[in-house]
Parts: sequence; structure tokens; C-alpha cells
Amino acid sequence: MGVPAFFRWLSRKYPSIIVNCVEEKPKECNGVKIPVDASKPNPNDVEFDNLYLDMNGIIHPCTHPEDKPAPKNEDEMMVAIFEYIDRLFNIVRPRRLLYMAIDGVAPRAKMNQQRSRRFRASKEGMEAAVEKQRVREEILAKGGFLPPEEIKERFDSNCITPGTEFMDNLAKCLRYYIADRLNNDPGWKNLTVILSDASAPGEGEHKIMDYIRRQRAQPNHDPNTHHCLCGADADLIMLGLATHEPNFTIIREEFKPNKPKPCGLCNQFGHEVKDCEGLPREKMGKHDELADSLPCTEGEFIFLRLNVLREYLERELTMASLPFTFDVERSIDDWVFMCFFVGNDFLPHLPSLEIREGAIDRLVNIYKNVVHKTGDSFRRRQKEKRKRMKRDQPAFTPGGILTPHALSSRNSPVSQVASNVRQAAYEMRMQNNSSPSVSPNTSFTSDGSPSPLGGIKRKADDSDSEPEPEDNVRLWEAGWKQRYYKNKFDVDAADEKFRRKVVQSYVEGLCWVLRYYYQGCASWKWYYPFHYAPFASDFEGIADMSSDFEKGTKPFKPLEQLMGVFPAASGNFLPPSWRKLMSDPDSSIIDFYPEDFAIDLNGKKYAWQGVALLPFVDERRLRAALEEVYPDLTSEETKRNSLGSDVLFVGKYHPLYDFIVELYQTGSTEPVDLPPELCHGIQGKFSLDEEAILPDQIVCSPVPMLRDLTQNTAVGINFKDPQFAEDYIFKAAILPGARKPAPVLKPSDWEKSSNGRQWKPQLGFNRDRRPVHLDQAAFRTLGHVMPRGSGTGVYSNTAPPPMTYQGNIYRPLLRGQAQIPKLMSNMRPQDSWRGPPPLFQQQRFDRSVGAEPLLPWNRMLQNQNAAFQPNQYQMLAGPGGYPPRRDDRGGRQGYPREGRKYPLPPPSGRYSWN
Repeated sequence: MGVPAFFRWLSRKYPSIIVNCVEEKPKECNGVKIPVDASKPNPNDVEFDNLYLDMNGIIHPCTHPEDKPAPKNEDEMMVAIFEYIDRLFNIVRPRRLLYMAIDGVAPRAKMNQQRSRRFRASKEGMEAAVEKQRVREEILAKGGFLPPEEIKERFDSNCITPGTEFMDNLAKCLRYYIADRLNNDPGWKNLTVILSDASAPGEGEHKIMDYIRRQRAQPNHDPNTHHCLCGADADLIMLGLATHEPNFTIIREEFKPNKPKPCGLCNQFGHEVKDCEGLPREKMGKHDELADSLPCTEGEFIFLRLNVLREYLERELTMASLPFTFDVERSIDDWVFMCFFVGNDFLPHLPSLEIREGAIDRLVNIYKNVVHKTGDSFRRRQKEKRKRMKRDQPAFTPGGILTPHALSSRNSPVSQVASNVRQAAYEMRMQNNSSPSVSPNTSFTSDGSPSPLGGIKRKADDSDSEPEPEDNVRLWEAGWKQRYYKNKFDVDAADEKFRRKVVQSYVEGLCWVLRYYYQGCASWKWYYPFHYAPFASDFEGIADMSSDFEKGTKPFKPLEQLMGVFPAASGNFLPPSWRKLMSDPDSSIIDFYPEDFAIDLNGKKYAWQGVALLPFVDERRLRAALEEVYPDLTSEETKRNSLGSDVLFVGKYHPLYDFIVELYQTGSTEPVDLPPELCHGIQGKFSLDEEAILPDQIVCSPVPMLRDLTQNTAVGINFKDPQFAEDYIFKAAILPGARKPAPVLKPSDWEKSSNGRQWKPQLGFNRDRRPVHLDQAAFRTLGHVMPRGSGTGVYSNTAPPPMTYQGNIYRPLLRGQAQIPKLMSNMRPQDSWRGPPPLFQQQRFDRSVGAEPLLPWNRMLQNQNAAFQPNQYQMLAGPGGYPPRRDDRGGRQGYPREGRKYPLPPPSGRYSWN
């Protein structure tokens, strides 16, 4: 599913789900930076319990950003990642759990998409380098001006894949980062931190969802936990809805299309490499004092409130006079399932279903029309009808595109729309086209397409005016099915056996994806073996198709996945004998690694949107070839090729701390149950970590610019989620004891999405929050104290002017208006959403305000937290309650790893330990 297209559609359709984040920035006093104290109440007027980070959405923009210069080396990349996490943490301020999940080895169904992306990234990178060099030579030959070309190795983003040295080093850096924050940041004081690095199999977001599912199935789970998930992928919205947790929020960077990017040759904005003319750089500022500052601004974050989306969907999907009791939870599941048809990471979208053309709205309308016919009596009649049709062999009657049940009457208008997919899609295109609408008398051919005289090619509703690419299928003309199968599959549409095979695979894929979203991975081996989807009109008799998957399948090992998704150009990340299999002409699997391949735009405008026509990897042939080179692995490579587990970290003030330390002291060799009463009801198994971070042991910094932790008090231990039988069914329902959030939508909110007026998201979760005002004298004072013309470092957290504290909007008071005595107030309206108070307040865990008794572990923590008062930080010197940080860089003897022999950068940002 296209992320920009889906997010654009969602934000226009349901605007009130979006809330702008209030972000408190670090301050600077007398040249000393004061970090944000995340232990204070959240300025967004909400308190979150758990924060989950889909780390790949952080790693990619921090290592190879598109709108600013890239980090100079791997160490700067790590610091950028740390600072990004700090920023997210200061916005969300989780009070119980921080879960950091990096993509591990993915199921085979996902590996095909990864293979396509990595081959395409490698191809585009090499083509861009050639084009850049060509333009440079042309400009210099004409006497143009270009800055000296930087001599540095191109960062291959394909290294962000499990099994590479980069990912192994990232895991070490994150362990160090977690230990540092548990030791020194008061906001992390009572936090439980789980790190699931790339050695733990599974995609990051699905490891998070698997954790949530398994904890929800435990008797000690708090059904009113407020979750916050960070990530930009569209499927996170579906995954959040699939949990059926009443309090679920997604945080992501605000999507801003067409953000300016610097030219790769002259580093100026306003043009691309192909249009560069080699003009001298314009002076920035009177004395060019702003030359080192970036013209781009730091991205802003927004919240997507899924509880508000649930309100929208409940109103939109509610249907009266049904032959069964309406259940909003099942309707939300149906909506999630319908979204699969417009594209996901595992299956291509159905032909003619485009989000930009209102595909989801169309599906919902069809769904609401046909769901009335899905009662028990209807299903019984249809079963008998299918038996008669099979016996009498009548003409083909296609089923609806959403359900496997045939429609009750081919003559009814509703049934005709649902079964005639071509006509429905054509009408949808005409409704969204700016040209005159189609006449009601427009004739259609027998295959559902309009006659050639009435056919109009669809136009995109995008703002750009680029022409549509050539379309050889022409879905709006007669014979569309014949052309589609001939162009896409190279078979005749009359080949019923082949079409049946494609439909069978696609139906299997729908079942696999549905189980993946709701239950976990049904099979690590299954994948859809075609580049394109069948037509909805081909879904004949799908109710009788088998959807069973092989049980007991295992994921690939990391290096095996690299061989399955990497092009030969990225072979340097693999052992020498392994990479030879990707380039040697005599290799038995050389056909897996084509040097060039075709990209089918498939109706899209840009190559990155097209379909990469790569050969599918034969798992048996791949494993047979790797058996010959497995003995060549070194001990380090063998370790990187093994599957790991999650690691749980706590600080010395956490109730679990003494329990974990005692496990290490006793040297327990058997897995031990995690006591839920010590950790907010979290359950699972502990086992000792061979490379554990332990108290009173120095934690060496893997980044030269950061100091070692010489007085560590944090501890880490291997953690495993609760295990269930393979056929266990996790409940997709609201749990007993869960309290439905107070309604947010008002009648005016329903009007905003339809009356065309400009709509702006509110600031924070309290829609009644009042902006803070300053009078004219205050503005004059700010004009004197604000620093002028000062740039900020690219990878540092330089504080903004104090006026931006808490993101409040300052404006002068009107004549006669009373002055607000306090700039910041923690008072909240009685009818606003009340989140849990801060950790340091004893009533933190009594979320029901006396309505229900505290759970056992919360009563225990309530008593223990009485000893954990802020005065415990009084012995810590330094700004903001942080401990003094000595500058121990002078004693470093250089970085032990090769390839990093460069001078240490000047101290900057949060990591200036002076």
C-alpha cells in the first residue's frame, strides 16, 4: 500500500484523528544545555504507558536523509539515531515500557518485496552516480563552478539488513545508549526497556504486535494500557486496529510532499542534478554568516489517534436491519481486511483498485450492500445453490469482490454492481475524473468494460501535470482481460487452469496476511509466486479453496536472507566465498542475481512505484549452494548468522532490579518466569545473557565521541514472550475490564471532512487548551534576548530560544485583555481526557479513580514508589538533575575498529559531557 497515498486519503477522510504534537525543546542557560526532563507531566495532556519504536523507520532517515547532508561516518549515524530516539521519548514520555524493535529475518512473503527494493536501490544508486559524474564533467567543461568533490565511500543503505556488520554494531550501540539513559535520565528511572535487535527474527512492527498479543492473553494484563507506536508505514494503522486495544496512538513525522532536496553536485536547493548549471553559491546573510546553516527545518511530529478512527468507522460501518447482531469490532476487522485489496507488503493490489480513485470508499459501499445477505439462512441457501450449479454446470456467476459468497440475485441492482467489477471500477474512475460524467446510457461490453466510443482514460488527481505513462492494458476498453493476462502473465485469458492457479495463490495470500496481522506468522516459507494479482471477477468458487499452511516452518538465518535479497553489487556485506556465488558465471545460482532487470511501471509514473521483474529465489537451490560455503564462515560470521532473542533492561530503582541481579549471582541456567507483580503485569521468561550489561561493570562506548559508563547501575537479561500452542487463537476483541475512551468527535467534526473548508489539527490531546499570550513589552524583551543568526548543528540537539518552550503560540494581548499569570499550567478541564499522573505521584497506577481496586502488582509498586521521590536525584549535580559527565575522551587511544581513523568531532549536542 502506498504510504503517501493512503495517508493523504485517511487524513482527508477522517481529519480529526490527527493531533499536532506539543514538543518541549532543550533549553540553554549561560552556554549550558539543559536536557528536557521527561519525568514531568506530558505537555500533550495525555500520559502514555508504553512506547514502541519501529526502529527501521528511524534508522533509514538518520543514516541517509533525503533533505539534508548525510552523516560523514558510521559514528555520526549512531549519534543521529540516539538523538532521534531522545526526541521521540521526550514527546511521548512512556511511564512503563519502551520497546525498541529492529527488523530481523522476515518471512519469505516479505523477502520478495525486500529483494525488489534492494535490487532497485542498488540499480538506482549506480545510475545516479553515473549521471552525477556525467553532469559534473559537462559543467566543468563549460567553465561552470562546482565545489570540490568529496572523496568518501558511498553509503549503501542495503547494509540495513539483518546479518551485516552494520546491524551488529547498531545493536551494541543501542545497548550502550539504553544503559546510559537508565543511569542518567530521570524520565527513564522506573522504565522497563526491551530491545529486539536484528538477530531476533521477524519484522519490527510484527514483533511489537506479537508482544502485545501475547501480553493481552495473560491474566495480569492491564486492559486499559495506553499504547503509542512510532512508525510511518501505513500498515501500522491496520495493525493498531487489529489489536482491539481501546487506547492506541501512532506517532509519526508529518508527511510533507515535495520537500526540497539539495543538489548532489552543488549542494544548493531549487534544482536536481540533471538541471544543475554550476552557478556560484549565493551569499547567505550579509556576511555569509548563515552559510553553514541548513535551509530546511526539523520535521514535526503528529499523533494519529486510533480511538478516534474507531469512532469514525463505527459511525460509517454501522448498519441497521441486519439478520444478525451488529458488532463494531467485527466491522473494523472487515475494514482492515478490505484495505488489503488496495495493496500491502505481501500481495499486489487488485487491478483497477487505486486509493487515489476512492477504492476504499467503493469497497465499503459494496460491503455495506452485500453484508445484509450474510445471515445463516442465506449461507445455507447459497451452499445448496452451489451444489446445484456444480451438478448442472450452469454459466459462470462471479462472486462479490469482498466475500466468497455468491450474490442472491443477478437481476437486482445491488448484485449487478457487486458482481460486475469492470463496470463498478469504470464508474468510480468517471466519478473522480474532472471531465464530464458518463451518460447513464453508456453501453458496456460483455466483459464489463465500456464500449470504445465511451471509454475515457483515467486521470490522476495529483497536483502535478506529468503525463500518464503508456498503458498497454487499457482497462477502459473492450478486451481488457485478454490484454492483461497476455501482458502481465504471458498467457491467454482463456487458460482457465492458469487463472485458477493465480486465484488460488492470491486467496492463500489473503488468508496468510489476515493471520499475520491477527495471530502471527502462519508460515515462514509461504509467498505469492506472481508479480501481479488476478481480477476480482476471477474469484470463482474461492470458498472451497484450501488455506492450510505447513506447520513448524522456521525462518531463514541472517546470512541466508542476505543471499536471498541482496544484488551482487551489495555482496561486500557477505563472506568472500558467499559473494562469489553472486558473481561467478559458473555459480549454480547465478540466475538469482541479474545485473539488469526490467521495471514495469504498471500504470504508475515513477520507477520506484513500478514492479521490478526479478526472478523468484528457489529456496532448495539456494540452500544446496550454501552447503558448500558454510564451512568458510569465521567465528564472528557464524555468530552474526545465528538467531538471537530480545533483551530486557532496567535501572537500579526498578522493582525487577534486585530479582535480575540475584539471577546472575546464582548463575541460573534454566529459564525463569518473570514475576508479573514486579513489572506492571508483564509476563515471559528470563535467561542469562552471555554479553550482559551488569551493575558495577564498565560499559565501553562503541562510539569514540561518547564516554564510557564507568559507574553503571543498569542490568540486562534475555527475555522471551509467553509461548502458546501453534493452533492457539488470540482473541480479536475488547478485553473484559477495558474502559471505552470518552467520545472525541462532535457534530462539527463530521462536517470538516465534507464541506471543503481548510481544517487544521488541534495542538495536543486537549481540544480546550488555551494558548499562552505575551504582551508587547514581553515581545520587545524577547527581541533583545533571542540569539540572532546562530546556526545549529546537523546532528546535535541545540536548544531553540526559550520562547518555544512547550510549543506554545505567543501573540500580543488585545487592549483590555487580562494577563495569564503562568506561562505553563498543569490544570486541565474536568471533561478532558485524563491520563495517568506522573510516576512520582503515588496515585499513578490508580487509573480508575476509585472505581476498581488496584491490581496486585500496582498496589506493590504504589508502596515502593513512595521511596522513589525526586529528592533521590538531589545528590546528582549538573543541569536538569543529570550527573556530572567528565571529559574522558582525551584518554582514548583511537577507535579499535579499522576504517574509522578520523579525528574526534568537537563536543556538541546532548553528548557534550563537559
